[in-house]
Amino acid sequence: MDPLSFALNVVLGAALGTLGGLFGIGGGLIAIPALGLLFGLDQQLAQGTALVMVVPNVLLALWRYHQRNRIDHRHALLLATTSLGCAWLASLFAVQVDAERMRLAFVGFLLALAAYNLARMFMAAARASGELRHPWPWLGVLGGVAGAAGGLFGVGGAVIATPVLTSVFGTTQVVAQGLSLALAAPSTAVTLATYGLHQHVDWAMGLPLAIGGLLSISWGVRLAHALPERVLRGLFCAFLLLCAVMLAFR
Repeated sequence: MDPLSFALNVVLGAALGTLGGLFGIGGGLIAIPALGLLFGLDQQLAQGTALVMVVPNVLLALWRYHQRNRIDHRHALLLATTSLGCAWLASLFAVQVDAERMRLAFVGFLLALAAYNLARMFMAAARASGELRHPWPWLGVLGGVAGAAGGLFGVGGAVIATPVLTSVFGTTQVVAQGLSLALAAPSTAVTLATYGLHQHVDWAMGLPLAIGGLLSISWGVRLAHALPERVLRGLFCAFLLLCAVMLAFR
């Protein structure tokens, strides 16, 4: 890769990293359609390459969120453990699926997630808090489902965990995003390993994206803590719709 292409990928990684920090998802959701549209990568290769950026971004964002809003270690460990195994099994299946079918499934996944978040914008919101509304062992079920989605689509599972934590478990958006990052950290790592072993990763492209993301993700985390709760949820919903549209018209 020539120096100009390397620099441009670092800049792209910085933009994606800022979004990842803002929404607590590591940047993979926007990176996957971006890599498909800008560089013509097939679905699995785009997912695997995006994970090179997502894994360090998730780890750094998790640390930053924990610094600003302490994450309950018991909750984080349960989410991380259950997501790990399910993500590994789902990623083994994902690398065998036809790329076009995977792209269409990913579009459907984004649209369903966006519809759910849109519906939540018009629902009467229950009072959010730092405490869970349901017994903490139920987080294991959420970890398994979100981990499986992360392993299948290479997005870490945070996009599922964040809205469920706020709507079902009653946490604030910031607490939900911190716990979602704890869930995503091991699942993204094992998914990247699986995609890499099956030759679905462009490391030369992914590494500069990762550098850019690491340089910028803290900005997104800082912005997330500065925005009002309703604004942050609205932006997250618009973000999901944008990703779905980008990938659908590829």
